[in-house]
Amino acid sequence: MALSLYNTLTAQKEEVVPLETGRVRMYSCGPTVYRPVHVGNLRSFLLADFVRRALAYHGLDVTNVMNITDVGHMTDELSDEGRDRMLLAADDESLSATEIAAKYTEAFFTDIASVNIGRAVAYPRASDHIPQIIELVAKLLERGHAYEVEGTVYYDVTTFPGYGRLSHQALEDMRAGHRHTAVDERKRNHQDFTLWMAAGPRRELVYDSPWGRGYPGWHIECSAMSMHHLGERFDIHTAGIDLRFPHHEDEIAQSEGAVGHEVVRTWVHGEHVLMGRAKMAKSSGNVVTIADVAERGYDPLAFRYLCFTARYRRQVHFTDEALSAAATTLRRLREHVASLQGADGSAATDADLRSILTDPAAVTFHEQFVAAIDDDLDFPQALTVLHELARCDEVPPDVRRSVIASWDNVLGLDLVTPEELPPSLRALLEEREAARAAGDYGRSDALRNRLREQGVELLDSPSGTRWVRR
Repeated sequence: MALSLYNTLTAQKEEVVPLETGRVRMYSCGPTVYRPVHVGNLRSFLLADFVRRALAYHGLDVTNVMNITDVGHMTDELSDEGRDRMLLAADDESLSATEIAAKYTEAFFTDIASVNIGRAVAYPRASDHIPQIIELVAKLLERGHAYEVEGTVYYDVTTFPGYGRLSHQALEDMRAGHRHTAVDERKRNHQDFTLWMAAGPRRELVYDSPWGRGYPGWHIECSAMSMHHLGERFDIHTAGIDLRFPHHEDEIAQSEGAVGHEVVRTWVHGEHVLMGRAKMAKSSGNVVTIADVAERGYDPLAFRYLCFTARYRRQVHFTDEALSAAATTLRRLREHVASLQGADGSAATDADLRSILTDPAAVTFHEQFVAAIDDDLDFPQALTVLHELARCDEVPPDVRRSVIASWDNVLGLDLVTPEELPPSLRALLEEREAARAAGDYGRSDALRNRLREQGVELLDSPSGTRWVRR
């Protein structure tokens, strides 16, 4: 089995076939750090975590990168007065723009940890990649895709024939002002977008460039950082559906315009979180943070569970009733799993678990769970299988617990509290690890067999050895 994802670019589900055997490279759009992220933002970050966990469960090495926007011309983040929201936040809190970015970057890390989003390999900050951004803008000018007017550099979309294919719209149908800002008369075409903006008098974070003092456009930052960290070709790009256009459309034009070939193979977009009938958004003021969820007395992972109740390409309705139901279901599920005998199992991947499962009914449940995950992350179906297995008396309790523990590597719901090995078995495990490290594989195999006789199966992987109860 292999994971299939809906590719926004081709409008169909496609199997993830890594460009590099055994390794998937993935880029995800991260936070703009001028305010706390809300649970609507968290859902898009969770999508990246879901994809990473599903791929890792199949034994793939995932190099995932998520950017942090801490500087730049944030086109869609301008206030009605035309001032960058980073500066507005700085004024509101009597902090510098740099201090605001640092404060809310740390808050972001706290928030994602609370919902079990695993840390990415790298979190590049836009402010640390100004040289790469300038180099990319210069390359686009050199290749005839951009033009400069009074220190501001624009991308000429008419030079890129594929513009509009991600959002499935024709260039000639795009209207002036579609970027939700006043029409800039300096542009050659109303669809053109900013690569580098000449700095006005109120800007704090400005940089020298061949075109004068200024700062980068929002879209160019992701092109520069993704290719710098993942190369000119990578497998997956994830984000919320609101970034499909213009942000990702512009990314494609910039990246492919600079290197002359496709950069991202699969584009994956998640839908919004709604409150009432409106999209949750800072601009609407209808936001709830994960800290708010905790203050109301709910486990933050109840929100993660709530996100599993709908496919990622469908909207989630956030209400107190829905959150309460998710929290209750999660609590009862944990209590039921705790009542089952058995052990850890939390390290087992799909391949690991298949190699040790002998109960036919458990094998069937496992195949159903993996099939649901592989079908474009069908978590609602995966939860159905989970609940059915948890209460299936045909499968021994210890097997149920071990299988569920393995599945929780994908779900991330903390369904199983890891069991500690007794001191005698822990000593055997440590002795076996020492034998492996010394290259004494005969002794290592003998110790593995002794542990197996005691009901402990060892799972070796490049990241180390873990164990499950048989």
